[in-house]
Amino acid sequence: MFEIECLWECNDGLGESPLWCAEETSLYWSDHAGPSMELAGPRWPSIKRLNVVTQQRDVWRMREQVGSFGFRAIGGLIAGTNSGFCAVDLETGRMEQIVDPEGDKPHSRLNDGKIDRRGRYWCGSMDDQLKDKASYIYRLDPDFTCHKCAEDFSFVCSNGIAFAPDDTRMYFGDTKGSTVYVFDFDVDEGRIDNRRPLFSLEDRKPGIIDGATVDAEGYYWFALNMGGKILRIDPQGRLDREIDMPIPSPTCVTFGGENYETLYVTSQQSFVTPEQLARHPQPGSLFAIHGLGVRGLPEPKFAA
Repeated sequence: MFEIECLWECNDGLGESPLWCAEETSLYWSDHAGPSMELAGPRWPSIKRLNVVTQQRDVWRMREQVGSFGFRAIGGLIAGTNSGFCAVDLETGRMEQIVDPEGDKPHSRLNDGKIDRRGRYWCGSMDDQLKDKASYIYRLDPDFTCHKCAEDFSFVCSNGIAFAPDDTRMYFGDTKGSTVYVFDFDVDEGRIDNRRPLFSLEDRKPGIIDGATVDAEGYYWFALNMGGKILRIDPQGRLDREIDMPIPSPTCVTFGGENYETLYVTSQQSFVTPEQLARHPQPGSLFAIHGLGVRGLPEPKFAA
């Protein structure tokens, strides 16, 4: 029997990109939008950290939205932001731009992303007005060269990037298209191709595809944002399990904790209606799900 625990009522406007740091027994994540409720204070994007052993809480204010990030092998973070790929040093507060692959698009920013097991950072872009189907998947290599991937595939908003444990697949969530896709993945060449649909939400409302991860058995977990659930999909695209959350707005999931047996869930306050808030008073909080009977895998670091 699993248990859902609220770890921190942190009032995230749009919590995303949770990432477990085993050395620190801590979870990191970003808040794109800043607190959105009237009593939560001024709005500003941030990166947060919770040490699940000592309960120490840290918040670093960011100068712009951080859609996703990963740890770097040399220390610090690599991030997908409003101004493209950036290096982030939380100790000094420095954010250094590397490259902006869509700098000519005024309403574009980088959003969901993950690092593969060769230390490359894959990140999708999005139209921040959620209108134009003109976003793409990019790969940032450790030498800081940037490559557009799957150039025949465009979308409005990227989400749900994750890699199969055997490195033969990359998963991708097309949020506005209500579809999880799977690509064949060549980990040696850093290439994706043969895109095909894996799971569709067309006949399942409400809810949109948000952030995701895979477990050690190769199953794909994603947050059904505004649908109030976490879904587990098997490698053939069949729904294996669904978990009802105590909020309508889970945003992203990752495994961590001892033996990677805890599923951490971020959430958002943004777009939650007053009626939903009256029924579910903890949107924007950080949650942990214990006792699922599965474990995840460590997320790789960017190799530079």
